[in-house]
Amino acid sequence: MSSVAADILASYRRPGHVVRRRLALPEHEGRALAYLMLGCALVFVAQLPRLSREAALAEANDLVERASGELLVWMFFAPLAFYVLAAAANGLSKLFGGGASWYAARLATFWAFLAASPMWLCRGLVSAANGPGAALDLVTTVALLGWAAIWVLAMRAAARPGPGIAGSGGLA
Repeated sequence: MSSVAADILASYRRPGHVVRRRLALPEHEGRALAYLMLGCALVFVAQLPRLSREAALAEANDLVERASGELLVWMFFAPLAFYVLAAAANGLSKLFGGGASWYAARLATFWAFLAASPMWLCRGLVSAANGPGAALDLVTTVALLGWAAIWVLAMRAAARPGPGIAGSGGLA
């Protein structure tokens, strides 16, 4: 098995291959949840430079309050939203004839989010350095499009798993 960091990099070249390899491992909900929580933690960390800048520019230096609210959003509400997103993607996949299991859809969705987290870390740095503006808008757009591309290709791979892939539901 490849390391998570190596697979994150590989996801920028061949996300479907990475997801298929991850689905070939024994089905384990804890692994999928770990991908999601690690992605959420990294995106939370990516928010800290922006929050620090905002707190420094505000009259009340309230970095702790801002960070606490962001932590709640990224470590509690975002995971729930990603479960809903995975369910919707799985339903849409099945509507169009895809064969992804519920586990495969979750793993693909959560992995795509984790794989896109370096782009969000970059966005956090641009946000802190430049603040709102064209550069931040450009980096945000690239990060969103990058995540969406990885996610669509990962869902496509999960919907058409090869033989012996966990969560394939017996599809070849």
